Amino acid sequence: MKSNRPVNLDLSTIKFPLSALASITHRISGVILFVGLIFMFWAFDVSLSSPAGFDSVKTTLQDNFLAKFVLWGMLTALGYHCLAGVKHIIMDFDIGVNLENGHTMSQVVFILAAVLAVLAGVWVW
Repeated sequence: MKSNRPVNLDLSTIKFPLSALASITHRISGVILFVGLIFMFWAFDVSLSSPAGFDSVKTTLQDNFLAKFVLWGMLTALGYHCLAGVKHIIMDFDIGVNLENGHTMSQVVFILAAVLAVLAGVWVW
């Protein structure tokens, strides 16, 4: 069966609904958390190896901007991922599955994630 429907392969021209963007960023935050585990496992390993290792990680996290930025990024991704995960669980119970409620829930998730990102930034710096 041949379809004569147009095919748009240029994703930059498609306007995604907010709930789709929330779902996509939920997956992206999961990838960020997965990749960030490399940094976290290194920090745990070194900090638990000896008191000097703990002091080394502590000094790195206090003095190194890049380490603070990675930690802030991990905390921000974790906060967003948890909030979006709760949104998905709520939707699994058939709450907010229509377009307007999904849009509202996505707005709430983005707003709360922004608040958590600011709080994580204040805590890290």
